[in-house]
Amino acid sequence: MTPPAPAPSAAGVRRLVLDTDVAMGAPGSDIDDGFAIALAVADPALRLELVTTVDGNTDVDSATALAVELLHRLGHGEVPVVRGAAGPLADPWRPRERAADVLERFGHRRPVPGRAAEALVRHITASPGEITLVAIGPLTNVATAMLLEPRIARDVREIVVMGGYFTGHQGNVRVPGEFNIWADPEAARIVLRSGARLRFVGLDVTYQVRMSRDQAARLASHGGDFGRFAGECGLAWIETLRHRYPGSATRDSFHLHDPLAVAAVTHPELIGWRRAHVAVATDGVARGITVADLLGTRDAPEPNCEIADTVDVPAFLDLFLRRVGAL
Repeated sequence: MTPPAPAPSAAGVRRLVLDTDVAMGAPGSDIDDGFAIALAVADPALRLELVTTVDGNTDVDSATALAVELLHRLGHGEVPVVRGAAGPLADPWRPRERAADVLERFGHRRPVPGRAAEALVRHITASPGEITLVAIGPLTNVATAMLLEPRIARDVREIVVMGGYFTGHQGNVRVPGEFNIWADPEAARIVLRSGARLRFVGLDVTYQVRMSRDQAARLASHGGDFGRFAGECGLAWIETLRHRYPGSATRDSFHLHDPLAVAAVTHPELIGWRRAHVAVATDGVARGITVADLLGTRDAPEPNCEIADTVDVPAFLDLFLRRVGAL
């Protein structure tokens, strides 16, 4: 049974931990994790206290170096970054090509010693009911933390996941599920069965939220120091997508998947939610696909999460561009 929603904190500020496979800053790599980190530090109603990294969009060493670099660029170098899992639970030793030149360019700043799963356990259990965890990469670190200390499922305030695809499908036999779930479906299954309060922001809604070339160009020319950097990264990512998907009708824009999950913490009104029981396939041709029972039958299973089903796109884009443009 999904626990009830927690009451707002007295101070009105949500304590946040972000688990990410950030690749922003590596040439030709996805950038929305970096935008999510920026939104997390730009929102005055959030206090980012810890960042953990995981293999996903890039290898975990590159993600760690990039997370440290981005936080320094944002003026929040005091936020600890802890390196996490180098691969998925069921196949941790699969080869992963390191992002070109990342460690040579950004590896001079060191993360905090330790392991991400242990850091998650310590941080969450030290303040029961106070920590919100936003997971915007594969769920390997989160599942490992739950295996180390199952009570974090009770102690965490809530877990917001950018992951899943609940009313559609990828149309890609090589990656049939949404990437974060597909990359480690065993970890996703552990999280879904944990009993933690879960909200999933899936591709159903994130595919609706895009930054256009014109918006990225305005950031690049009129934003603050980070805003200009973010706009330039956005324009470069659009060019990468144009070459990667030459037939796409939306090639002059890119999705803002991960920032929407961060916005869901302090602005849940931007998103429509519905209770569901979600399971994930872990083998066969459907590996990584999420299946949502929307509880419409008399003998429906107990809900284990809430899933996003609508989004106010103009309101979110206005919020995002104002916050990140001011950095």
